[in-house]
Amino acid sequence: MKQFITEGIVLSRTDFGEADRIITVITPDYGKLRLIAKGVRKIKSKLAGGIELFSVSNISFIKGRGEIDTLISTRLIQHYKHITSDLQRVQLGYELIKLLNSVTEDNVGIEYFDLLKTMIQTLDKLNVDIDLIRTWYYAQLLKLSGHSPNLLSDASGHKLQTGQSFSFNLNNGTLIPQNNGNLTTQHVKLLRLIFSHNRPWVLQQVNDMPQLLTKCTPIVQAMLNTFVRV
Repeated sequence: MKQFITEGIVLSRTDFGEADRIITVITPDYGKLRLIAKGVRKIKSKLAGGIELFSVSNISFIKGRGEIDTLISTRLIQHYKHITSDLQRVQLGYELIKLLNSVTEDNVGIEYFDLLKTMIQTLDKLNVDIDLIRTWYYAQLLKLSGHSPNLLSDASGHKLQTGQSFSFNLNNGTLIPQNNGNLTTQHVKLLRLIFSHNRPWVLQQVNDMPQLLTKCTPIVQAMLNTFVRV
């Protein structure tokens, strides 16, 4: 029977029977898979080491007759152990993995695998602010779903000017120039960086990032709740 080989990151694990476990993994080649790992809860199981949370592994599987395929072998590529040394990072990791699992279909593309892998790599860097990681991750999910805000021009199509202040229109994802608006051009610059291809550990270097983030995060969160409907 033909075996398929790919990389995988575990999204969820459910005990099944006396010693088995059904896992959901996201892969770059086959989207999301539901696999039965037979005997994995036994002490001497050779599968267990490759299906840990916060890890990237090589996996091989064979197709099943129904919706669940069978895991044949695993080989750990990288376990991001620093995450588990910090309870807040563990909790955020669970939250963000669960979020991705809930908003994606089975035939999800490689970009979601890459996003999750980058998120785990970043959580493992203990010097990166976890609020920044959360906001960046939400922004990337919005981008992938086609709901990036317009951070270059206002609703009338005029280029945003340095020194202006703004409010944010959630309905159309645009900034509105407004005297005494709660957003400055520095907030807009940070939002642009968060929605760009920059990694969070790069964004960590932005001057006054924690202070700026306090007003950027609610915007990204509100957009996620509105357009991705988490």
